[in-house]
Amino acid sequence: MLGGMSDSSRMEAVGGGARMCVLASGSSGNCTVLAFGEGARARLVLIDAGLSPRQTALRLGKLGFHLRQVTDVLFTHLDRDHCAPAWSQALLQRATLRIHKRHLSRARRQHLLYHTRTELFGDEPFRLPNVGTAHAALMDHDDFGVAAFRLSIEDGDGAHDLGFATDLGRVRDDLIEHLAGVETLAIESNYDPEMQRRSGRPAFLQRRIMGGAGHLSNAECCSAVRAIGPTEHVVLLHLSRQCNTRELAAAGHCGAAYRVTVSTQHEPTGWVELRGRRRERRRARTAAPAAAIVQMGLF
Repeated sequence: MLGGMSDSSRMEAVGGGARMCVLASGSSGNCTVLAFGEGARARLVLIDAGLSPRQTALRLGKLGFHLRQVTDVLFTHLDRDHCAPAWSQALLQRATLRIHKRHLSRARRQHLLYHTRTELFGDEPFRLPNVGTAHAALMDHDDFGVAAFRLSIEDGDGAHDLGFATDLGRVRDDLIEHLAGVETLAIESNYDPEMQRRSGRPAFLQRRIMGGAGHLSNAECCSAVRAIGPTEHVVLLHLSRQCNTRELAAAGHCGAAYRVTVSTQHEPTGWVELRGRRRERRRARTAAPAAAIVQMGLF
């Protein structure tokens, strides 16, 4: 259902703990921010940088933050809607760019390796300073694949596991295993098959999207969510503007025991809390289902 806690009250409830906001998600640019702390002293981590530097700065500014607070950028892959070309000339001053080693040749072509802080990751977990642990699994998407992340975000109360998976192509068993049981899951729900078939798009483009190396349908997303079993929150990413609606994407999650946030291309979502919880407390929370909430944009 549409509704739930207002965005302003949600921001107040989150306070200074770790939290996530999808600044934009879609074919015109993807960028998600993880915030740790409040105001000028907060640390920010971006997942993808598909908005222009100007748009990223503008949307962060509306949240009360600045680009100079970004300490890390995690790239799922380097398509232009996840890594905007302008970043090669306007790189972040303090941030470490973290790129999958499979994407090294493309990063070189896109001039990302001129950045003074670029680190490659592969199949092994790696530390994010002052955040926790990140672990990537490479999934099918076009020629180079896409990194699906499991982030274990640590604080004094324990850890909060965040799964982040977009541009998946198809749902593999190793993706389910990689993300199983996370508290929060951000996952693409790109298209409705019937709208895709009636879209008038060229046949080759429809085959690319629906052929196992492009994007997930709403039904494929729901199936993946059921198998992964997130316990607290699901954030739907990368909805097609032409071949999907927020209502269709959310419909398969009605009555679920987790909250649901649907992202958009043009406005940020509200904040999603990522506070650490010890394992025994998590088990107690999952015993009683909560009503699903579709959270609207922040502004």
